[in-house]
Amino acid sequence: MSTQVASFFDTATSTVSYIVHAGVGSACAIIDSVLDYDPKAGRTHTESADKLIAFVHEHTLTVQWLLETHAHADHLSAAPYLQTHLGGTIAIGESIRQVQGVFQKIFNLDADFALDGSQFGHLFHPDENFMIGDIPAQAIHVPGHTPADMAYVIDNKIVFVGDTLFMPDVGSARCDFPGGNAKTLYKSAQRILSMPDDTLLYMCHDYPPASREASWETTVADQRASNIHLHDGATEAEFVEMRSKRDATLGMPTLILPAIQINIRAGHFPPTENNGVAYLKLPLNAL
Repeated sequence: MSTQVASFFDTATSTVSYIVHAGVGSACAIIDSVLDYDPKAGRTHTESADKLIAFVHEHTLTVQWLLETHAHADHLSAAPYLQTHLGGTIAIGESIRQVQGVFQKIFNLDADFALDGSQFGHLFHPDENFMIGDIPAQAIHVPGHTPADMAYVIDNKIVFVGDTLFMPDVGSARCDFPGGNAKTLYKSAQRILSMPDDTLLYMCHDYPPASREASWETTVADQRASNIHLHDGATEAEFVEMRSKRDATLGMPTLILPAIQINIRAGHFPPTENNGVAYLKLPLNAL
């Protein structure tokens, strides 16, 4: 059975979640799931995640992995909810420890908040090989957007790039979050763009211009030919100058404060307080 990819686009956050499998009855991995969140009410719901659950049941898949490409700033992870209903191991890159350390200070989290990544079921080291059933996979470290970004290379021909690259007419991810670095992102992008031209690349987000519908699949050849920030011939110095100027004009993502607090905990909510309610912090003038 060949590797198959099912895509689920969340219009509220422009996030694409994926299920990677080898056909009916096979093992699968879910990548970058979304827990719906209403910032006005501080209320979560599970419509997006329930679509993934329905697909898994419809195709009698066994969830082996719940993969995160990084600690997202634009949506909450639904990994714990999916794990409760489907099983699987929640995994991310081992550099999540660095991200936890940065945001522990920003949010002044309690001393009992572990900074060792133990909230996750597995921490990938750079270039670690793993399996999704019979499908070979590799977790590669592609920092720059954040220190902990990972891309997942599946079956040596498909890459889930996270927030490293966007579609060619959108370009690249911002590098101004704590721990981000434009030079580092350039090097990470070059690693992906050095892969064979026909390698399929799946984006984590799409923010399309008005002239087209949302899309999220491209190739290394497409990116090298026409990515507006990282096409062939774009130098590191040019990229860093462009990215720095552009990032200085960008506002913070709408959900960064709730999302980061949840996602550095592997999608788990903070502990409930003595009234049975969990709370998120809102640091003033910190970002």
